[in-house]
Amino acid sequence: MSSAPALETFPNPRPGRAYEIAIDCPEFTSLCPKTGLPDFGTIRISYVPAERCIELKSLKYYLIRFRERGAFYEAVTNEILDDLVAACQPQRMTVTGDFSVRGGISTRVQASYPAA
Repeated sequence: MSSAPALETFPNPRPGRAYEIAIDCPEFTSLCPKTGLPDFGTIRISYVPAERCIELKSLKYYLIRFRERGAFYEAVTNEILDDLVAACQPQRMTVTGDFSVRGGISTRVQASYPAA
């Protein structure tokens, strides 16, 4: 999406070492594309960086933009993965959208790079 805030990165301080970074974003909000009502959930990001790491303040502002758009959980989770991979080119990454109960149903969507 062209209006997305830039996802900033910084140099990996240990590019020769494979280590995992785990980020939890427990206040994620988007809009239901059917009703326009807010959907709430936690976005979990786990990745092994290559040359670049994700800067957290820019990630926060990037995720906030979903509060104003209608999108299905599956689309949101995959879009976040695609954008993060494009920004930092990790060795591997998994994004999990763990969405709150709505109508008695909870949903968890997981997308990974590289695809299994």
